[in-house]
Amino acid sequence: MTATTEHRSRAGRSAGGSSGGPLVIRRGHRRLGHPRRRRSTLLTLLTAIMLIYTLLPLAWLAINATKTQTGLFRSFGLWFDRDFALFGNIADTFTYDGGIFTRWLLNTLLYVIVGAGGATLLATLAGYGLAKFDFPGKKAVFAIVIGAVAVPGTALAVPTFLMFSNLGLTNSPWAIIIPSLVSPFGLYLMWTYAADAVPTEILESARVDGAREFQTFFRISLPLLSPGIVTVLLFNFVVTWNNYFLPLIMLKDPDWYPLTLGLKSWNAQAATAGGEAIFNLVITGSLLTIVPLVVAFLLLQRYWQSGLAAGSVKE
Repeated sequence: MTATTEHRSRAGRSAGGSSGGPLVIRRGHRRLGHPRRRRSTLLTLLTAIMLIYTLLPLAWLAINATKTQTGLFRSFGLWFDRDFALFGNIADTFTYDGGIFTRWLLNTLLYVIVGAGGATLLATLAGYGLAKFDFPGKKAVFAIVIGAVAVPGTALAVPTFLMFSNLGLTNSPWAIIIPSLVSPFGLYLMWTYAADAVPTEILESARVDGAREFQTFFRISLPLLSPGIVTVLLFNFVVTWNNYFLPLIMLKDPDWYPLTLGLKSWNAQAATAGGEAIFNLVITGSLLTIVPLVVAFLLLQRYWQSGLAAGSVKE
């Protein structure tokens, strides 16, 4: 009995090491408590499909922008033609029809700067006020904002057109700018972001020190709200830049067309009697149209990501 106990004690010491440390049990050369990271084949496959679905149209657009009108029909869509005409297509896009593409580009920039910029400013001011001030009817305002977010913009297009027609504002830049100033989703996003990003204690301390509300907003709150502001600005920028249906029913003069409506008119002229097919310029113009969007997202990506993550972690 004593020999058996001594043998077990020796075995335990040799397994635990000379220092008498704890016994480490190994299973298949892996330590317990460190499970292998699980990989999902289905999830990887779905991610690959979504990646292809997202990048394939961009690849098609970039490849076919290098082709001439004839090369579009004699070559495979996802490979280059023997004639590389990208720079020639870009030059022709800006000079075709008296340089109307440049006018459409400037119109779009006008609608984005005034419309999307104004919508972001109004959403920031209103969202901050709703988040940090109490007043009668605040719950009713919240219900109205949520309801406005749920209503699609196309449902309001015809009533907006009738109202602007009675005011004599159709076929003018104001018919695009004024509706773009209203952004219920941007207002809601800034409301929820300001409620968490700006501590009430800081505002109360500033008021105790004698700061006015405008000073408090511009010196204290505005820097804290910058990620949310950039996020709302990006959303409004994309919506206004890609706006198609509202200009379609509001504008008749091609001189006020945005890029979306102008490229559509170029594409449609091939189906008209005596119209010239310029599909190569339509594709090149479409490629040039998405460049500002890609640049904006790349430059403001870190602000955009931090803005979307606001409020996702409760402290």
